[in-house]
Amino acid sequence: MAAGFSQEAWDRNAAVYEVIRTMPFNADLAAGTLSEARFKHYITQDAHYLIGFGRALTLAAAKAPNPDRVVQFAKSAEGAIVVERALHGSFFTQYAITPAVFVATPLSPACHHYVSYLMATAYAEPYEVLLGALLPCFWIYAEVGRDIHARAKAGNPYQAWIDTYAGEDFHAAVRAVIGATDEVAATASPSLRERMHAAFARATQLEWMFWDSAYRLEQWPV
Repeated sequence: MAAGFSQEAWDRNAAVYEVIRTMPFNADLAAGTLSEARFKHYITQDAHYLIGFGRALTLAAAKAPNPDRVVQFAKSAEGAIVVERALHGSFFTQYAITPAVFVATPLSPACHHYVSYLMATAYAEPYEVLLGALLPCFWIYAEVGRDIHARAKAGNPYQAWIDTYAGEDFHAAVRAVIGATDEVAATASPSLRERMHAAFARATQLEWMFWDSAYRLEQWPV
């Protein structure tokens, strides 16, 4: 029996995932040595990103072919904004990132690119391709979370972040998105399936860019 779309997509991008898993940001995060400036940059940009991600998820809900998937992606949108906002909120309080500071901080180039890509895909592409673009954010975070959890230094200052993405609640959500993606890929034409693969690959690259930009404290050059 042929592998489902999601496993095939993961296998095609396994080398990129390995680069993400071992990149300096995640290595330092696991060791507990990531600088506060870098994590602060990351958590601020991630909060911006999740707003765009949530909007893209609501459009996936609107395009979904049946009520169960409408509910699934609507709840995913809620989780992206409400549940993860609670995680960000604890770090925002710790780092004195007030609502005014957050609003005044522009999206970094990498964050802007990623959000713009997801929104363009959500509006211009069919449901199948949109799921291909959304899946890496769920799945890569889950795998990175568990990988870091397994090697995290005791007393890690970022343990709350690690626990969220290594936790079973998040992994259950990931499995649900994998299921939805494989469901539509099973009846997709070969050309549409390749468009799904292209979206998955681009989003995987953008995951790397997002973490790398935080490590470099990326700002707009002009």
